[in-house]
Amino acid sequence: MRKVIIVCTMFVMAFTGSFAQLEKKTLQELQQAFVDLRFGMFIHYNIPTYMDDDWADPDASPEIFNPAKLDCKQWAKAAKDAGMSYGCLTTKHHSGFCIWHTQTTDYSVTNSPFKRDVVKEYVEAFTQQGLKVMLYYSILDTHHRLRPHQITPQHISMIKDQLTELLTGYGEITALIIDGWDAPWSRISYDDVPFEDIYYLVKSLQPNCLLMDLNAAKYPAEALFYTDIKSYEQGAGQHISKEGNKLPALSCLPINKNWFWKKHFPSIPVKSPAEMVNNNIIPFNKVHCNFILNVAPNRDGLIDENAVAALKEIGRLWKNEGASPEIPAAPAPIISSNIAKFKPSRSSWGYDMNIMDFANDDRFTTSWQSNPAVKTPWYEVDLGRELPFNAVAVTEGGQEARIQKYHVEYMENNVWKPLVNEAADGRVKIHRFERVWGNKVRITIDASREAPAIAEFGVYNERR
Repeated sequence: MRKVIIVCTMFVMAFTGSFAQLEKKTLQELQQAFVDLRFGMFIHYNIPTYMDDDWADPDASPEIFNPAKLDCKQWAKAAKDAGMSYGCLTTKHHSGFCIWHTQTTDYSVTNSPFKRDVVKEYVEAFTQQGLKVMLYYSILDTHHRLRPHQITPQHISMIKDQLTELLTGYGEITALIIDGWDAPWSRISYDDVPFEDIYYLVKSLQPNCLLMDLNAAKYPAEALFYTDIKSYEQGAGQHISKEGNKLPALSCLPINKNWFWKKHFPSIPVKSPAEMVNNNIIPFNKVHCNFILNVAPNRDGLIDENAVAALKEIGRLWKNEGASPEIPAAPAPIISSNIAKFKPSRSSWGYDMNIMDFANDDRFTTSWQSNPAVKTPWYEVDLGRELPFNAVAVTEGGQEARIQKYHVEYMENNVWKPLVNEAADGRVKIHRFERVWGNKVRITIDASREAPAIAEFGVYNERR
């Protein structure tokens, strides 16, 4: 066993060493390159393909996963015909079935009648067509009981081991799309499974791999929280602004009604190719947004003929024009835990029910709001003891910025000390500074157009 571990470690080191030889790009360069790809293929193919629901039975037998004609080359050709630049495959969905040869669990394609490594065949097929390769991975895993309030250190180790396999065994991965994490329906927080740890693991294995979480339902559109790319799932009601978006973004939609294949798919029309081009690809590309269209292979492992025909028509109607407009400079993503979350707070007089607790409740839809009668409103959070931190983020409530000028202080040894003194710009204000130690942090609002409101007050101790 010891020899096996040593050999595996050397194998991983060899692969990660090869990625280290690649030119390391800045995050903004990677974001721009992602947006320049413009259009790609999402491929929802996993054990739910063989059931009637997108959320599969977590105890479904691997025996049902047995495509008779799996042909990833057909997928890649269909993507190429559509003018797509990349693919993204569901390596593991919410029910935990792995479609690669993993060493972490028996619940995988290895123990199915099919046996073959689907991730490997997908990567090879798309690479041969000159297409970039991305992978989808679900943090939520109902088979392995990786669910809210049940997460163990072993679960976190499994996640890290599985991501290590995916990022060291299949060549260069352009991006990793994460799902089932800090969503209202998954309820697994970035503290339960520490986001910063996973983020740095991904970057250590492949420095040029973007990590994006499908979390646009929760976080404000004006800043990147826990993702390198702002990611919108249209079917979940997440819609990017086609006029005002300034962040690198992704918008996804299935060409059918569902994400995974259903028996009626071959006999009913898919979404209109013209609509995909004119209402999605073209307008999204104008606002720094890449569009990814899901195409679900059937139980034989092939894309249905009606979907193949629609993709060809998209390729006829639309051509990739290459580089997109330059993305405006933006602060680096917030990736650390908010140490102010749920901590005791105080404030000047609030308005009606909008009291201080709403400003650090981890919900951006609620706010502390100052009573209009208060001339110099303030809000304060008590960290409980002196802690190190080096970043503060203030997200205003409402749709527009009201705060014009403010200053932030921290308490050290019972003395308030200045931290930030700014003329505010934008609804989300992120400040990074040299690490300080304090047990309280306070914002005082010196000027505001109307009674100010704070949706979330974040304090972070970032790794740098």
